[in-house]
Amino acid sequence: MLSEKTKNPVYLLLEDGKRFDGVGFGSAGRSIGEVVFNTSMTGYQEILTDPSYSGQHVVMTYPLIGNYGVNEIDVESDGPKVAGFIVRELPEVYSSWRATSSIEDYLLTNSVVGIAEVDTRALTRHIRSEGAMRGGIASADVTESELLNSVLDHPVMEGLDLSVAVSTSTPYEIEALGEENFHVIAYDCGVKAHSPKLLSERGCRVTVLPVETPLEQVLALEPDGLFISNGPGDPAAVRKSEEMILGVSSKNVPIFGICLGHQLIARAFGAETYKLPFGHHGANHPVRNIDHNTVEITSQNHGFSVRLDDSQEIYGAPDLRLTHVNLYDGTAEGLIHRDRPVFSVQYHPEAAPGPHDSKYLFDQFVELMERSSN
Repeated sequence: MLSEKTKNPVYLLLEDGKRFDGVGFGSAGRSIGEVVFNTSMTGYQEILTDPSYSGQHVVMTYPLIGNYGVNEIDVESDGPKVAGFIVRELPEVYSSWRATSSIEDYLLTNSVVGIAEVDTRALTRHIRSEGAMRGGIASADVTESELLNSVLDHPVMEGLDLSVAVSTSTPYEIEALGEENFHVIAYDCGVKAHSPKLLSERGCRVTVLPVETPLEQVLALEPDGLFISNGPGDPAAVRKSEEMILGVSSKNVPIFGICLGHQLIARAFGAETYKLPFGHHGANHPVRNIDHNTVEITSQNHGFSVRLDDSQEIYGAPDLRLTHVNLYDGTAEGLIHRDRPVFSVQYHPEAAPGPHDSKYLFDQFVELMERSSN
């Protein structure tokens, strides 16, 4: 909790005019972006640094955030990517043997606007009822009309390609741990650091490439596999990925996609994507594996989904087969190509701090590369 001396009245204003008052922490100033909620109880530093949250204010539904501080290990990128951070309560102290600073200092250092002492339960219920929408955080001395004009001038998420802004600008490599068995290209739409790490642990040398890398350059590297990462924004706006996916898969090179990568693969083979009312953001989503009739608890962070038809087939993409389905709302959570070595999931099998039910998908990718190399 912030001390009385440091309390700075600020408020969150949604595009429908709904106002939520609180106190500022982190960086001072104004922040505009889409407002979504995340149901995770832990992992707030991973959430802050997840490039998929670029352009979004994240509301944490768990009431106490920051109690174990932040450190230099639990990061998924080079720093926070959220537009703003919204919490109910900040602790007076933090405690962890790995902690290097408080979450408040972390946001301040990285110029991220935060708001605490918000009724996050009421805010979450409002988003669930009315849908994710644009919002702005500003000091209490900013008039509602001024802030609302800024919010309404901000672009909506539909149609936005945000992957270029969070993708690496130059290629880099992550060496295989132990013996190198495969060379994997990671198509960086906003990759989380844990994904290349899990591939490295499985004997893969990973070359991470910018999202706009041409197909010819990828094929010239003679990859054993292509990994298409998570990322922010509307998959319909990331048009250059289609040539990449179709071109690489036509060479019988295995492809594994997660989150945005899953949506891009689906669209490349003819599927449609659409905006969910308030998205899936949390670490406790049950997903049914159709092929094995098992349930995985998954970590999720996405605002768009692949469209299914009335018979639970992937609409517009007869070459793709549904493999996983969300048990909350029946949306598509995984697919596989009927003929090519291509598969993907909507959720995050690399999730840190967890759950870890779905790490087998990285082994499945390695097995595909083994078969393709023989």
